[in-house]
Amino acid sequence: MAIGVVAGIVLAAITALIGLFKLMWRVAEPNEALVISGSTHKTEGLGEGMGFRIVTGRGTLVLPGVQAVRKLSLDLNETQLNVDCVTHQGIPLRVKGVVIFKIGDDLVSIANAARRFLDQQKMMPERVHIVFAGHLRSIVGGLTVEDMIRDREKLTGQTRAACGTEMEKLGLIVDSLQIHEIEDPTGYIKNLAMPHAAAVQRDARIAQAEANRLATEAEQTAFARMAEATRDSEILQAGYQAERDKAAATARQAGPLSEAAAKQEVVVQETRVAELEAHRREQQLQADVRKPADAAAYETRTRAEAERDARISAAQAKAKETELAAAAEATRVTTAATADASATEARGLAAAKATRATGEAEAAATQAKGLAVAASAKAKGLAEADAIKARAAALAENQEAVVAQQLAENWPAIVQAGAGAFGNVEHMVLLNGAEGMSEMFAKALTMGGTGLGLARQLLSSMTPPPNPAANPDPAPNIRAEPSAVYVTDSACPCHGASIRSPSPCGRPSFHG
Repeated sequence: MAIGVVAGIVLAAITALIGLFKLMWRVAEPNEALVISGSTHKTEGLGEGMGFRIVTGRGTLVLPGVQAVRKLSLDLNETQLNVDCVTHQGIPLRVKGVVIFKIGDDLVSIANAARRFLDQQKMMPERVHIVFAGHLRSIVGGLTVEDMIRDREKLTGQTRAACGTEMEKLGLIVDSLQIHEIEDPTGYIKNLAMPHAAAVQRDARIAQAEANRLATEAEQTAFARMAEATRDSEILQAGYQAERDKAAATARQAGPLSEAAAKQEVVVQETRVAELEAHRREQQLQADVRKPADAAAYETRTRAEAERDARISAAQAKAKETELAAAAEATRVTTAATADASATEARGLAAAKATRATGEAEAAATQAKGLAVAASAKAKGLAEADAIKARAAALAENQEAVVAQQLAENWPAIVQAGAGAFGNVEHMVLLNGAEGMSEMFAKALTMGGTGLGLARQLLSSMTPPPNPAANPDPAPNIRAEPSAVYVTDSACPCHGASIRSPSPCGRPSFHG
């Protein structure tokens, strides 16, 4: 019985001790701090005479009735900013944002916050709003609207830096400060953005117009290709139809076409023979007449140009010498006049004499220069006259070469004119085949010889008569009379006469 009583007493005592321990033991949650007051305590980092103890993240014993325990929340808090500000430009704005803050984790911050907000923790957002609103108005007053729009980070940083000291005194720290919106009641920001918006709209319209243009070009190109394909198809069909018609016509006219082709081949071969013969004669004329004439003319022209250049150079050198002599004389006269003037006692008379001497010297120099220019022009004119005389003499001496050169240059036209005699021939019968055709073409080409006689007569009429004293044995004028040309086995295109003498019209006649 006694043992049971002792056991009950011990159990009751233990229960009482446990209950008393639970009553005295306080544990701080991770998001709160215990502020214990009622006895003198010294906390590390706090000043003397604090009079309370701070416990975070652990448990501690509290004497009931002696010490008081209150909790201070360390949770995040936020306050919405809606502040009316005026910028440096005098433009009213409304800045909207949010501040996320909390009590600092160090003991100093907790102590500062406990002194100010322990019984007014719900008032912390309002107090923080007041602090940030004042500093935000001050900072916005020193900025322009453009600065706030382009660099919001700068506004945020300045605001946090300005509020840091005061928040530290309150035991608070700012975790985040965000500027959400800047309202512009006056429309300044909207007007500021209008030029950029207009530029963007302009670029968009230009891009759309360019895209429309490219699309239209692509459509037109596609239409053109379709039309081109249709055209090519129709052309091919028409070509195939023409080939079929041609094949049918060829089949119907095989006999006549074969005969005509044979005749045409004969004419083509004879024409080729005539062309080769004309080409051979043209090459021979080039080698025998034109090249020697060109060489002689080039030699005469080169000598005349060399003599002309030599005379011009001599005239220019003489003119330069005259000009230098005149300049030296003018310098000497000027120097003498200056020396006489400086030696004269009367400055006025000396200045007058010096001026007159200078004028006379300049006049003499100008006259000498004019004489030199006149001499140079005269020498140049004489040289050009000599060159003209030399070219005239070369033309008189090489008259035959000049005519031969002109004849060679115009030989294709002469051949064409000779072949024109056959233009009106309707029917031609060759008795001796290709040999007769070659002889006929050769006689027709000789008709161009009349041009040589005409050129010689023209040059003889333009050339002055030779001086018997200077040239005791002048060359007689040679004139080539046009010769009659006969073509056998054809009819006269003008009269149809069958004779071998020239026809009354002056053109060569033929006999059948």
